Amino acid sequence: MLTRRLLLAPGLAATFTLPARAMQPKTAPPGAVPLVMLDPGHGGKDPGAIGVSGTYEKHVALATATELRRQLLATGRYRVELTRGHDVFIPLEQRVAIAERRGAVLFVSMHADALTDHSVRGASVYTLSATASDAQSAALARRENAADRFAGPEFRNTPPEVAKILASLVRQETRVRSVRLQHSLVGSFAGDLPLLENPSRHAGFVVLKAADIPSVLVEMGFMSNPSDEAALRQAAHRAQVAEAMRHAIEAWFAQTMPPKPPLRMAG
Repeated sequence: MLTRRLLLAPGLAATFTLPARAMQPKTAPPGAVPLVMLDPGHGGKDPGAIGVSGTYEKHVALATATELRRQLLATGRYRVELTRGHDVFIPLEQRVAIAERRGAVLFVSMHADALTDHSVRGASVYTLSATASDAQSAALARRENAADRFAGPEFRNTPPEVAKILASLVRQETRVRSVRLQHSLVGSFAGDLPLLENPSRHAGFVVLKAADIPSVLVEMGFMSNPSDEAALRQAAHRAQVAEAMRHAIEAWFAQTMPPKPPLRMAG
């Protein structure tokens, strides 16, 4: 299908060196409350997809991320931060850097796409891969990565060869944990929210490149579909999406980082 954002993706420097701390996937220090980093897509001068009635993707992404943050904080089990808390543009590489700098153990990028075919609707979840699962996913990665066309020249000097080395930069255990969250999210959406056909997909998203942080990109629906756009404009629907994502994140933590049993006194 023909889609928006047709520029090629920027990448990482070809001489990238995997840092020592990336030799193991990120986990919270013993006794620390784990940090979940939510990444509302686009922002500022980059509106993202524009819906059939004029809704901006950047507003939908921020509103849903803010609601998900509220729900996760209410559990008392996590710290939660946003890569952007208001309508501001942040380059893709900086979004990843924020998560790495803050010590996040999980990174969730939130979006809503658009297609020329307005009949297509439903959510999908993407993980990082050097090769795309299908042509639509490859086009989506090019569009999302092209958000950095709004950035200054300092963010445009990385080589396109990055697509060939992304997989080697991300450790297998991090990929496994990312896929585990992807499956949890798709399972949580199923039955209650519309899903795209084959909703578990992968492609070379720059924003998912952190070597040691399990990361996914969630497309919550299509701004180009009247039903999806109308739903995403409603706070109640966004709360439902956030609730499904919260359940998935909680299930992921329970499976991946189960809490240790309390110590018992001998006696």
